[in-house]
Amino acid sequence: MIRIFNNFLRLLFIARTLARHDALFFLDNFERLPFYVVLLRKIMPVFALGATRSKDLRDGERLANALRELGPSFIKLGQALSVRADLIGEEMVLDLGNLRDRLPPFPFEKARETVEYELEAPLEELFADFNPEPVAAASIAQVHFATVRETVPAPTEADPGATEEILREVAVKILRPGVESAFESDLQLFFWLAELAERYQPHFRRLRLTKIVETMADSVELEMDLRMEASAASEMAENFADDPEFDVPEIDWQRTARRVMTQSRIDGISISKKEELAAAGHDLKALGDNVIRVFLHQVLRDGFFHADMHHGNLFVTADGRLVAVDFGIMGRMSRETRLFMAEMLHAFLTRDYKRAAEIHFEAGYVPRHKSLDSFAQACRSIGEPILGRPVSEISIARLLVQLFQITETFEMETQPQLLLLQKTMVTAEGVAQSLNAEINFWEAAEPTVAHWMRENMGIEAQAADVVKDGIALLRKIPAIVTRADDLLSEMEAREKARTELMDMEESVAQKRRIRGGYLLGGAVLGALAAYLAVLAT
Repeated sequence: MIRIFNNFLRLLFIARTLARHDALFFLDNFERLPFYVVLLRKIMPVFALGATRSKDLRDGERLANALRELGPSFIKLGQALSVRADLIGEEMVLDLGNLRDRLPPFPFEKARETVEYELEAPLEELFADFNPEPVAAASIAQVHFATVRETVPAPTEADPGATEEILREVAVKILRPGVESAFESDLQLFFWLAELAERYQPHFRRLRLTKIVETMADSVELEMDLRMEASAASEMAENFADDPEFDVPEIDWQRTARRVMTQSRIDGISISKKEELAAAGHDLKALGDNVIRVFLHQVLRDGFFHADMHHGNLFVTADGRLVAVDFGIMGRMSRETRLFMAEMLHAFLTRDYKRAAEIHFEAGYVPRHKSLDSFAQACRSIGEPILGRPVSEISIARLLVQLFQITETFEMETQPQLLLLQKTMVTAEGVAQSLNAEINFWEAAEPTVAHWMRENMGIEAQAADVVKDGIALLRKIPAIVTRADDLLSEMEAREKARTELMDMEESVAQKRRIRGGYLLGGAVLGALAAYLAVLAT
């Protein structure tokens, strides 16, 4: 009961906040809405009575202010929207872009307190210099620039073991105070709403809303531990160690803990600053293609991808390398899922819609009782309007509506393991499109997808898989033999025990028969003696 009351109060706060900022304007853009949504839209202004209105602000500014006030979960929603100019327009993208790293910072005293508590040393001992003014403040954390002293080898002919002290520039990321509890409150609300929807709206059950929220909760739990983010950055750096066009900051593990992470400082231009990139001589079209290439390498080649690739987390160095930061939200994909994705993408790129349909059936994403040919026709209706056309000419809103209708028609359940991938693909496409309005995600993806398929699905790859499976089987043979020997020994022991039990039972039965014989004999003799006694009298 307390949980329901708390969630209801949170809903009222959300309603009042959106109404107070007049941030429900987007509902007015839909031609047809369910009656209860229309009714809700009519009564929402009641929640704003007594509040100061900001009618002089643009729509995007009002929405950004509302999301900022609602907390980190809603700020992340705004960040996701801020990369989709094709959905919400250029002006609103600029307004929501302020949610990436230009939020109100928390006081330096709190930052100092967190650093010293987590790293168990005074700030002055940990850093040679620490800028009290943050360079970026986002929904989860804020970043300060600092320098550290390091002793490095400096051998000379006279002294091969000589060392010298240098200063190294770093960036220190510090979690916001209380951010964990803020997310926990929103997650409880999301779980409650998902449970209500699945209980009272049966047609929503295929969307697996509760599972979606569980996936979100798992992601948030990892994001709240900066040691996990540092580990993710380290792993991705290894994956791209030989890539000249992509880089990852180096982690300072000695100054990293659960709520503090220190990494090398990035010297580059934010990918959101298109004019500065062009003025510096960077090829924007090549950068857009590189965003998609890097994303697909992470997904297909490594099965480990940056799931928050918005503008605020991508920079371009002077030599044109793309550098990513903020590895709090990461996604993983099994080899089987990667094979499905690659083959599905390739089928769409080559307009083989029958094969695209077969892949969905083979993966179990479409129920077997549905028509394969009808689903292939549905795939064609999705692919043909997209292929060969730039993003600027594609109605993503109309496409999303069509996709939802198709998934409902064919009773396709939501795949939670693909949610982060789908969200990241939309974000990566939005970033690439902001650099090159004429880019087509599918065509830009084709070379990377085709190359990966040749290496992983061609004859050589299949032969390698057979050899790999054979080697794996050979490695298992000793264990199989040992297990078989154990089973035989166990069977022999059981047979011996069964034989001994049968012998024991036979012995007991024989003793019972002998005892019965004695009793019978005694009874006969007793009866005979009694009979003779009667005759004698």
